[in-house]
Amino acid sequence: MCIRKALADGRLAAFIAGLGAAAADTFYGAVAALGLRFVNDFLTTHKVELSLVGGLFLMVLGARALRRPAVLTPEGTTHAGLIRDFLSTFMITLTNPGTVLAFMAVFASFSVVTDRNNVLSAGELILGVFVGSTLWWAVLSAAAGAVRSHFTPLWLTWLNRLSGSALLLFGLGVLGSIFVV
Repeated sequence: MCIRKALADGRLAAFIAGLGAAAADTFYGAVAALGLRFVNDFLTTHKVELSLVGGLFLMVLGARALRRPAVLTPEGTTHAGLIRDFLSTFMITLTNPGTVLAFMAVFASFSVVTDRNNVLSAGELILGVFVGSTLWWAVLSAAAGAVRSHFTPLWLTWLNRLSGSALLLFGLGVLGSIFVV
């Protein structure tokens, strides 16, 4: 999604979209690092509803990508949807309760255990999640933006079809996970 965003709308739009994912990752990293039991309990209790919303959201994004015309916004042109770019990836990441479980598993497997009374070490861990995620999105959007001039509308049409199909399949997978016990 970030690569398609960089190719279609430029590096800034891709980076802002990546910041949405980084913000949601940071939230879930905080939940895992601070051991916020009530948030974890909420996510576990409402897994079906969150999966339903997340799966449908992915499918809507996939359908929109399939129908999206292949238009390359000239670099330097003001992109009007930066807030939408941020919020769409934020919501995709946030409605995936598996993200917090992944953070908990990674933190546990690397023995990244924070003393719940030590806010400083938890804060450092949370900051590390944000910085790492932000750097990842910066590199990805810059790399995709660097090859942007080599893409034609035909390439973007195929990329839209590929990413739209992938989003539809991921959405179906998330919806299917509701029925797996």
